[in-house]
Amino acid sequence: MEPKRTRTDIIADMLQAIQNKRGNIKPTHLMYKANLSHAQLKSYLEELVEKELVEKTPNSNNNMYISITDKGHKFVQKWNEMKQFEKSFGL
Repeated sequence: MEPKRTRTDIIADMLQAIQNKRGNIKPTHLMYKANLSHAQLKSYLEELVEKELVEKTPNSNNNMYISITDKGHKFVQKWNEMKQFEKSFGL
């Protein structure tokens, strides 16, 4: 059985989901891609916006989109490097 995801795992999953959608995603799509409840999504999004890893932006139709920032891209890059480092030692 897979261990539960840590807080950092969830944040990385969210940011990677946004990256995979070319940097912009609707909140509902992010909720499904990151496998979160609405309450969890809202809580994590508030934190990610506060820490400037993502930003909320409306498009021309006034739909809300979540966009990853440069700081968010750097987080994902470092996260992937850490995971590779762990794998290289068989952890």
